[in-house]
Amino acid sequence: MSRTSREKDLVDTFVELADTLVGGYDVVELLYRLVSRSAQIFDAADAGILLPSADGSLEVVASTSERSQLISLLQLDADQGPCVDAYRTGEPATVADIAAIHRRWPEFAAAAGVMGYRWMHAMPLKLRDEVIGSLNLFGDTPGALSDEDAAAARGLADIATIGILHERAFREADVARRQLQHALDSRVVIEQAKGVLAHTHKIDMDEAFHRLRSQARSSRRPLSEVAREIVDDASGPAGAPR
Repeated sequence: MSRTSREKDLVDTFVELADTLVGGYDVVELLYRLVSRSAQIFDAADAGILLPSADGSLEVVASTSERSQLISLLQLDADQGPCVDAYRTGEPATVADIAAIHRRWPEFAAAAGVMGYRWMHAMPLKLRDEVIGSLNLFGDTPGALSDEDAAAARGLADIATIGILHERAFREADVARRQLQHALDSRVVIEQAKGVLAHTHKIDMDEAFHRLRSQARSSRRPLSEVAREIVDDASGPAGAPR
């Protein structure tokens, strides 16, 4: 690819990826689009993204090919190879000649060689001091990324990082909003239950709350659940709160 074509494709990709960062976007689709465009722009044979799972191990989340050999290679690299180095150190890892790393990473070098890869470049997905994964390019021709291309690839990795963290923040904010609303709703029903108990047993609100808590503890149930039951009983046909 000529330099002019590459620069145009790079600009188009930045615009395309930035346009996806809107409400309700699919982060997985964003990552698949990123690996596809990265391979195209940098003349890489394949590309893949690794992210940590809940137990901290790196897993493949997007790749240019679903070939079992590529997935296996990426998973192998998640245990020993440039990808995991980039993730652990937060610094890019460039391998200009995969055959030359046989002594350091014998299994990875052998598997990559079988697939015909000659070079690779691994970039951490990083925002400030937080590293959340790695973007990895594999080439099947001699050579490696130039410094200029490596910087451009870093920019694409930054977009992926922002996309992932934005989606995570949105999800966490949504959970926080739902938790807050649940707390507010629970408080309302607890106040209603206190009123029912106070009216039924001719007691003050402090004593009503004490009884409500005692009932919840003795039955090992959430306070809001017991309160809801008392309110429902009072509004039901029997109208006989405990």
